[in-house]
Amino acid sequence: MFPIRDTVPRRFPPVMVWTLIFVNSAVFLFQIRLAPQAQEWLLYHYALVPARYSDPVWALAHGLRPDDYLPFLTNTFMHGGWFHLIGNMWFLWIFGSAVEDRMGPWRFLGFYLACGVLASVAHYLINTDSQIPALGASGATSGVMGAYTALFPLARILFVVPVFVFPFFFEWPALLFTGFWFVLQFLQGAGELLAPRMGGGVAWWAHVGGFVAGLAMVRFLTPAWRRRYHPDEGVYGHGPRGELR
Repeated sequence: MFPIRDTVPRRFPPVMVWTLIFVNSAVFLFQIRLAPQAQEWLLYHYALVPARYSDPVWALAHGLRPDDYLPFLTNTFMHGGWFHLIGNMWFLWIFGSAVEDRMGPWRFLGFYLACGVLASVAHYLINTDSQIPALGASGATSGVMGAYTALFPLARILFVVPVFVFPFFFEWPALLFTGFWFVLQFLQGAGELLAPRMGGGVAWWAHVGGFVAGLAMVRFLTPAWRRRYHPDEGVYGHGPRGELR
């Protein structure tokens, strides 16, 4: 399920979304230019390694400070490969620009960072003994999807599902699209708890935690005075006939 576009009109340029995409991309380019040994050092010091906090003896033996909580944030700006980066930044672009339009850039930045940290906490609580570095913006982006769901539940999402080499296009209400996505994350996370090999190295619970955090916080960070609705918008922020733009 790969979203292509939606029906929510934007009134302001998504300056903070552009900035976050730039920063994530710059950090990734810095990562891949490092020598393998330096990359490993960066991962263990700035990605989230749960055992660093649950097992201080192990952490100190590997040169990691168990009282340094910065990785709960810094891991959200690191990625494990081009597809990881591009996928997260595409979802941020599709859903984040509409959310920023409602919140304003600085509120959106605080919201995005908070979702990233809370997603990291969710991953830690489920994987306390893991010695594998977790990284990526997907937890923060999941929070943005949660906010989008609350703000624009009836907006239409055009998305593609590739089946072998054939693309199939569908258009669903945002609530159905993100709801189905959330259920998939939850089921795969639950499956990983029952059979760890099912996880596939994906931080499912960071996705779940980020999405729930986004749903919970969005109403407190979206002031009614931020901007009024315009004639081409419905109550839920999408065009009155749900046109794809």
